[in-house]
Amino acid sequence: MATNAIDWAAAVRTGQRLAPRGPQVSARQARHAVADLRRFSTVAEQRVRETTGLGEGLPIADAEVVDRRGWVAATADGMATLTAPLTDRLPTPQGGAAVAGSQVGVLLGYLSGRVLGQYDPVGSSTGSGPGRLLLVAPNVIKVEREIAADPADFRLWVCLHEGTHRLQFTAVPWLTGYFRSLVDSYAEVAPTDAADLLRRAVAAVRGRGGRGDSGDGESGNSWIQRIQTPQQRRVFDALMALMTLLEGHADYVMDAVGPQVVPSVASIRSAFSVRRRKGRGPVDRLVRTLLGMDAKLAQYVRGAAFVRGAVGRVGMDGFNAVWSSRDALPTLPEIADPAAWVRRVHG
Repeated sequence: MATNAIDWAAAVRTGQRLAPRGPQVSARQARHAVADLRRFSTVAEQRVRETTGLGEGLPIADAEVVDRRGWVAATADGMATLTAPLTDRLPTPQGGAAVAGSQVGVLLGYLSGRVLGQYDPVGSSTGSGPGRLLLVAPNVIKVEREIAADPADFRLWVCLHEGTHRLQFTAVPWLTGYFRSLVDSYAEVAPTDAADLLRRAVAAVRGRGGRGDSGDGESGNSWIQRIQTPQQRRVFDALMALMTLLEGHADYVMDAVGPQVVPSVASIRSAFSVRRRKGRGPVDRLVRTLLGMDAKLAQYVRGAAFVRGAVGRVGMDGFNAVWSSRDALPTLPEIADPAAWVRRVHG
């Protein structure tokens, strides 16, 4: 897993070394958590199918339950595959690919203690098949303890969100290819001059006039967006619109299904929302801003509001027109104005 730009094996080694220790659990508790997550991933997706009307008759693959080190390895594998069109164009960085890999590994180590689960639509570079649903057992246990949630309820609740992401890609055959095409398109227009990129990034940050990013992901508020060329911005906006739709749809479905199958869903949602918003300290907040994690949280809110608005106007069957083709996907302005999307798609 090495390119001229990034040594992914070095990224894995560094990320696994820096991955924080998980919560203290007995062997019995660990086995029980793994069994719950595997079982709930199937139960959750079946309920999501009933609510959304997507995926009828498709097989439901098993989830992969991993620890933090396993998440680092799986995520680096997926990143290597997904970013290859970009990293293949980049020159060997100062210090070599191993140094760049170690820098990526630092980020993976940081994130390994925070991710509850994810669906990787690209799959493994080893050819083990498309799509992987990863559930990070120690992080699930850690959070359920922090918010004093019922373990079974919280584990099923997490699976509802991640199972929705898996269903989005498995039930919509063209979606994975479209997602990859956007990433590839962004790679084609992305800068390869690291010095120039750094100069523009510094200028963008200084241009804030002393104000911090709002973290809402809106146009003009992200330092990442401010260093982009107009061509890069067009591709980035399309990618952001897609990701906001996917995150918001998953959050909407999780709330729609939750009351039926998760008795304590209201208290879980309330406690988890507080935890999402709460900063852990200045260093943590800085890292979250640099990684765009606060903008991702805004995607949940804005995307879910779009889905609620669209479903409220045309029902779930009408909303599902969004999956009919890439032309039916909402634009970023339509994410903020679901009525505009309804008028365009439904007339």
